This record gives sequence, C-alpha cells and structure tokens, in this order.
Amino acid sequence: MRSLRTYILLVAVVLVSAYVLRMFDPAPVARLRLLAFDTYQQLQPRKYDPDVAVRIIDIDEASLARLGQWPWPRSLIADLTKRLTEAGAAAVAFDLVFVERDRMSLADLIKRLPKETTLEALTSKLVEPPSGDQMLGEAIAAAPAVLGFIATPQPSAALPMLHAGFATTGDDARQFLPVFAGASASIAELQRGAKGSGSLNWIPEYDQIVRHLPLLMRLGDQMYPSLAAEAIRVGQGASGYLIKASGASGEEGFGTKTGITHVRIGSAIVPTGAHGQMWLRFSHSDRRRFIPAWTLLENQVAREEIDGRIVLVGTSAPGLFDLRATPLDAAVAGVEIHAQAIEQILLGEHLRRPDFATGVELSFLILFGALLSAMVYRAGAIWSALLGAGVIASALALSWLAFARCAWLFDPVYAAFALTLLFICTSVYVHLGTEIERNRIRTAFTHYLAPVLVEELARHPEKLRLGGETRMVTLYRSDLAKFSGIAETLRPDELVPLMNEYLSAMTEIIMRHGGFVDKYIGDAVDGVFGAPLDDANQALNAVKAALTCQKRLREMNAAELFTLRGQVLHQRIGLHTGEAIVGNIGSRQRFNYTVMGDAANLASRLEGANKVYGTSILVSEATADLAGAEICWRELDVIQVVGKAEHIRIYEPLALATEQTQLQAASAAAYAEGLARWRAKDFAGAVESFGCFADCDPPARLFRERARKLVSDRLPDNWLPVNVLETK
Repeated sequence: MRSLRTYILLVAVVLVSAYVLRMFDPAPVARLRLLAFDTYQQLQPRKYDPDVAVRIIDIDEASLARLGQWPWPRSLIADLTKRLTEAGAAAVAFDLVFVERDRMSLADLIKRLPKETTLEALTSKLVEPPSGDQMLGEAIAAAPAVLGFIATPQPSAALPMLHAGFATTGDDARQFLPVFAGASASIAELQRGAKGSGSLNWIPEYDQIVRHLPLLMRLGDQMYPSLAAEAIRVGQGASGYLIKASGASGEEGFGTKTGITHVRIGSAIVPTGAHGQMWLRFSHSDRRRFIPAWTLLENQVAREEIDGRIVLVGTSAPGLFDLRATPLDAAVAGVEIHAQAIEQILLGEHLRRPDFATGVELSFLILFGALLSAMVYRAGAIWSALLGAGVIASALALSWLAFARCAWLFDPVYAAFALTLLFICTSVYVHLGTEIERNRIRTAFTHYLAPVLVEELARHPEKLRLGGETRMVTLYRSDLAKFSGIAETLRPDELVPLMNEYLSAMTEIIMRHGGFVDKYIGDAVDGVFGAPLDDANQALNAVKAALTCQKRLREMNAAELFTLRGQVLHQRIGLHTGEAIVGNIGSRQRFNYTVMGDAANLASRLEGANKVYGTSILVSEATADLAGAEICWRELDVIQVVGKAEHIRIYEPLALATEQTQLQAASAAAYAEGLARWRAKDFAGAVESFGCFADCDPPARLFRERARKLVSDRLPDNWLPVNVLETK
C-alpha cells in the first residue's frame, strides 16, 4: 500500500530539488526563461516613435559606393562631425574605434612619397597640411562627442580617458560589475577633446542574441559607462552617474548583497539587473532611424533631423561585420542596438526583472506544488491533471499580463516544467501504489476466480460486494460421459492428476476464447461468455471454444493421457444464450461471482440431451443464430426439456465453416432431407434419408428408428414433430 509519509517525502524531495536548481540557475534553466521572454517581445514589441530624439548616421553600402571604401580618411570623418555640430546635435556618439593613426591624409601621403630629388624639391615648397587625426581631433573637441572603446580580457598599455564621475548609494557597485583587464580605445589625440568615452561591449548569451546592454563595467578597479549611457549623459549635460545598489535606502537585501538596482543618468532613472545590465525592450529594425552618411555630407539632410538629437555614427554595411541578432530580428546593425537602448532610456519604456521576481516564482512553485500533490493523492490523476493544466495556464496568463501591463519579466516556464515533473513523479508513485493493491487482490483471488474477473475486481475493488445485474450471456456446460463409473475404478492418487490435467486443458481453452469458468461441479465445467466484460461475439466464441475442447480431448485421448484401465474420456457440451443474473451472489461471509437464471438451467439441459442423440455438442437456436455462418451447422430437432413447456430448436456444430469436410456436408444434407420428411409425416421417406448415414451417425440412427415405429404404428391425433425428453 502507498504510504502517506513516503509520499510527503517524495513531494518534498522534488520541490526542494526544483528550488535548489533554480537558485543555482544552470544554463538550460536560464535558456528556457530567455525563450519565454523572447516570445513576449515577439508578441508585443515596443513601437518605434520617429519623433524620439535619436538618429543614426549610417555608413551604409551607398555611402561606401559614393565616398570610397572603408576606412575613410579622418578628414572626411572630421567633416561629418563638424556638420553634425553645426546642425545642433545634442551629442555625437561614435560606434567606431580609431585605434591607429590615420594613413589616408594628404600629410601622411607626402611623408610616404619616394625620396627622389625632383619630388623632394617639389614637396619642400609645399606647406604641410594638418593631419587627418589633427582635423578630427579639432572637430571632436568642438563637438559634444562621445568616443567608443572595446573592453578586452587582455591587459592594455593604457586605459580609455574617463570623462564622468560616479556616486554609489548602498554597497560598492564595483563588486557587481563585469570585469575586464584592458581596452582597445581611440588614439589619445582624439580622446583628449571628447566629452565622453563609453564601452561598445555587450555580454553575449548562449545563442549570441542581444538581450541586455551593460550600462557600467570595470576596467581594473575603475568603473566605466557604456556608449549609450555616455551619449545620454553628454546630451543632457550631466557630469556623472548615481548608482543605487543593495543596502541603499529603500532597497531590501535581507542581509545579502543582491547587486545594482538602478542607475541615474541625468534626468533618466534606469532599472538594471544585479550586474548593472539593462534589459532591452526592442522594436523592429526601422530605416527611419537611419540617415545615410553621404546625404549629410552632400547637405541633403534637414536640420530638424539633427537639431537637439543624440546622433550615433556607425555602419550597417554587411561587409564591415557589425551585425547582431535580437529577439525580433535575425540581423541588425550593432549601432542600432545602442540607438534602441538610448530610445528606451529617453522614453522610460523599460523592461524590468524585479528583484523579487525569483522569490515570487519559487513561492508560486512551492504553494501550487503542494496543492497539486495533495490533489494527486486524494483525487487521482485526471482531476489533478486538470488542476495542473489550470495552474500552468494561470502562470502563463499572469506572466503575460505582467509583461503587457507593467513590462515586468516573470518566468512561467520553470514553474510549468517543475510542476509537470512533480505531477509525473506523484502520479507514478500513486499508480505504483494502486498497482501494488491490485496485485494483492490478484494474488488473493487468482486461484479462485478467472483472471479476467480478477482484473475487473483489481480495477474496481468496490465490486467486491453482494449484488448483480441482468445481462445477455452465453452459458457453457460440459460433463464427462460415464465418469462416475471411471472414478470408482481409480485410486485418489490416480483420479486427482487426471482431473487436474483435464480441467486445466479445458479451462485454458475457455479462457483463451474470452470466457471464464464459473465453477467446477465434479467433472462438470460451467463457463460464461459475455461477463463480466461485454463481448459482441460471445456466442461465436463459445461455439469455437466447445469445438476446440472436443478437438483437444481427442488429442489427449490419442496421446493416451487419459487411458486408465482401458477407459477414455468423452465430453458432452451444452450452449445457450439468454438473459441471466450475473454478479456476486452468496452470503455476507462468502460469495461468488456467478450466474443464475433459466438460461443457465437450459444450458445444463442441452448438455444432458447429448445422451439422447449421441452427440458431443448441442446448441440452442439463440446461440446458433448469434454465432452465424462462421460455423457449419446442422439442425438436429425440436425438443422439450424436463421442467419447461416451450419447445426448443437445437443445433449441432459440425466444424468451422472453413474446415468443413465433404463427408460432413453430405451428412448434413441427408439429415436435413430426412428431418424435412419427418416433419412432413413422410416417415417412410425419412427412414430412407436417415438410413444413408444411420450406421455412422447416432442422431440419424435415432430418427430412423423413430420413423420406422411411426410407419408401422398409428399416428396420434395430437402428434407434433417435437421430442419430449423425460430425463435431464
């Protein structure tokens, strides 16, 4: 039997394991959570507002085709920067890193000319123009410019220049930030004039999809901002950042250092994850964000497209390999990700993973896990499955509402998987416990009841009570001819093995054809077809079982299994289909699953009628009609058995229709002809017809003698072609 204590322990193990696994948060668990969050963004992406104060100067394919291959001369970048400054850009952020000095300027080309006399005399008369780096440095110094750098795990000779200050409330923010050893930054000549310096890095996920952007990071012990954060700071004229971490006023850490919660940039307050990363709420890539660089350089851009806006300079050209994947788009320009981050901060349309989200999810799991477990134990799998499906659907719905209404990210997937696993474990445990109980019933009753009945009782133990039902069944009754005399000649040690061998063989055949043995009465066998389970072919199966039993008995006799003191066994079988009372019948102390009623009595009478006709199997008309044409039949007679007033038409099954012999067909035809003459009172013709097979066919011999008697005797006035039996 299933133990409640063991069940509670199982539930506790599953729930605690799920809790611990979520706290460790391995990669597969995180992947499922990110998949859910991606799906939410795909269902409800952020709508792009073209009026938001962010634009991208795009070094696209068309610009490269018009102005030359990359890298462009720094003088050209300087010209672009000046035009943005003159147009009133609030900030100019470069999603580019100018790591090396310019090799495309005129001054650089002059220095690299061959040292020949003629050229040297010519160049000595030229006034040396300013270098491209000098021109770009001057343009950057005059502009609200932000330069990008790439943080690297390898140490570098120098770190980028820092232009902003940091203030932290609560725990030291540096301990929570991703750490890098060095950086690849623009040359110092350009950095000196810049107003800001920001990281271009993003922390890759397992699938290389951009979902977060780090607002802050560490190079050694020094904090640095991202390019997007610096662009907003410079654009708003702020001097630095205010970082709020665990331990600050209004932040509950419950004694633990849970990380960074918010970063303030000018007037914008950005919610972050513990490591200073902001969730990106994407809109679909939109070309209205982009201004081709060539149009700016050729004065084809309206001033209002630049004035007062934060402008990023980057590339969307595939050949420059700055493409990234987002939850919404398979490939977008890296500069557009920074632009979308700035838009999100300016609009305040943030995605948030609240610091209490994990606690809420785990509380939901524990609460409904306990409820589901109790339901499985008390109500079974079906109602529990409905409850579990409802709980999971509710988790999905609530998580979606939190995203759609509040832009909060709650994970419904882990709880759904954990509850499903809990349901499977508890259902299997309860099922195994139920099977153990059923096996106990099977073990207790298998030696007393038919296996089919044992299985029915195992599935429905409540049927172990008094009561019954009326249903259509086919009754099987067999007996051994003259077995009482045989038994008297045998010792007990001879009789018992003989009976066990015989009854085992006959029982196996009955059960194989879908019946069960109701009882043994000495050498008699009472079988039932069509109960306790319904069987649409019960009559046919009963007839097939009877034919198979006769065949098996002949084989056993031929093998001399039953040849004892010169005797062999002969079996008589009666079959009848009708309504009977079926159920547990008996006393409160002991009862049997059995059959009662007139149908059972008639099957017994038909078994006894075999003695009159010298046959082995007799079947009532009801059974023969239901069994149908798959059996080769011959109608034997119409009889009236002892104790019944109605007349019963009886049939003998000769063989399966597919196994009928020519001799059986001829015998049946001759018998049918004789029976027709008998009923027509042509007794002389009946003698002739039955006489053809009378020597080898006991029923024909019986009818021939009856017909001869009526040929010579006077026919009674009330004569009917019915054989009234006087013995059972």
